[in-house]
Amino acid sequence: MKTIEQFWFEFTEKNNISEQCPNAWMFGDGTKEMGDSLGALVVEGVKTATCSAAISYELDHEPLPQIGQYDIVLDGSNQPIAIIKNESVTLMKMNEVTHSFSYLEGEGDRSHKYWYDAHVEFFTNQLKHYNLAFVEDLQVVCEIFEVVHLNK
Repeated sequence: MKTIEQFWFEFTEKNNISEQCPNAWMFGDGTKEMGDSLGALVVEGVKTATCSAAISYELDHEPLPQIGQYDIVLDGSNQPIAIIKNESVTLMKMNEVTHSFSYLEGEGDRSHKYWYDAHVEFFTNQLKHYNLAFVEDLQVVCEIFEVVHLNK
């Protein structure tokens, strides 16, 4: 097993990049099951987008994602599986997210209805931790990314 730092070093050496190791995280709600299933979609090239509640960045005192930003994707066991790079970052209301974006998230049957229902549930649960309620016009950060390195 490679550490996060080893995984990043391997990528930077191969690509002559001198950036510091970026954030490493797993997709989903922090459970092994969701981390593994969504991580597998990234590795398979099915999942090329993600979204998050904009308010969570503010409340956690974290900067919003940026175009060109690298991130290390972890599986459900917190092992590095991929490095992604943001191609676009857009703020929009959840009820205005397009069908094409929800398709790029690659989840379920890839329909907009599946995406919307799953994200209502996800954000409802996430916002409870901040003592906030889900609203349909929740501001979300929509990221489209490319996989630039896989753990092989």
